[in-house]
Amino acid sequence: MTNEALAIAIVIIGAYLLGSIPSAYIIGRLRKGIDIRQVGSRNMGAMNTFYNVGVASGFLVLAVDIGKGAAAAALSQWLVDSNLVMFFAGAVAVLGHNFPVWLGFKGGKGGAPLVGVLIYLMPWGIPIGLSIFGILLLIIRFPTLSYGIALLCFPFIAWLIYHRGDYVIFSSVMRLVPFLSYIPRIKEMRAKGGSWGRVIKRRDIKDRF
Repeated sequence: MTNEALAIAIVIIGAYLLGSIPSAYIIGRLRKGIDIRQVGSRNMGAMNTFYNVGVASGFLVLAVDIGKGAAAAALSQWLVDSNLVMFFAGAVAVLGHNFPVWLGFKGGKGGAPLVGVLIYLMPWGIPIGLSIFGILLLIIRFPTLSYGIALLCFPFIAWLIYHRGDYVIFSSVMRLVPFLSYIPRIKEMRAKGGSWGRVIKRRDIKDRF
């Protein structure tokens, strides 16, 4: 195996291992002795932690999960000078979050680690994405939908600010992962809420189905 091939292998394995760190599961066990996959929305992510473990715990999980994606991209850039490998490493980190080997391949939806990868590639996504998220959260009081819509800004940032077609393609394709993963949860909320209006616009941030 050549040095480059070894470096690529290390990047891909490292990206998966970083992504597969089950932060929400660990925090749920340590703070409340619960399996986060068995409560609330049963999603191993920051929002389910926020609702079922606590606000501070939710922010901690969010920070760790975003950091996993950013760290995978940074590892790739450090070891292999290839955007293609970096894209692949970012995708593998997201899949590692969704399918962690440590928990029987039952993980989260991939949104937070994807954000980490994207803001590593495009730091302008931080102020722009946060602004969109904050405005939407004030209006609809639905955190998950707010950040999901905020994710849509990245292909435009890639195009208008960074002028990178490869970033446009990567961010457009990868954002489908959390969106598609969330479809069963959307159907569940629609069944419980009774109408799309009730699902989309919440009474307050703690209103949840």
